[in-house]
Amino acid sequence: MPTKEEVLEVLKNVNDPEIMMNIVDLGLVYDVIIEGNKVHVKMTLTTPMCPVGPMIEKEAKELIEEMEGVDEAVIEIVWDPPWNPGMMSDEAKIALGYDV
Repeated sequence: MPTKEEVLEVLKNVNDPEIMMNIVDLGLVYDVIIEGNKVHVKMTLTTPMCPVGPMIEKEAKELIEEMEGVDEAVIEIVWDPPWNPGMMSDEAKIALGYDV
């Protein structure tokens, strides 16, 4: 069974193709809950109208389900709290030109 940190590390391989930054550093992943062989991820998107949202969700699910000890991944898209640039990691803020 993977740890929360291992799941987050795998999710760093999922990029928002419009911003070219991974979803963890963008601050889109709100929580990872591991119950037995099931991983539940609560995440958001930069906007409810994000055209690549389904692709990001599918890629996250597939990568987690490839992890040893995981039988099922559930990706839940939530809108509360709403995402804002302040949720990004310092690395992402610097890469995208925000003040740190």
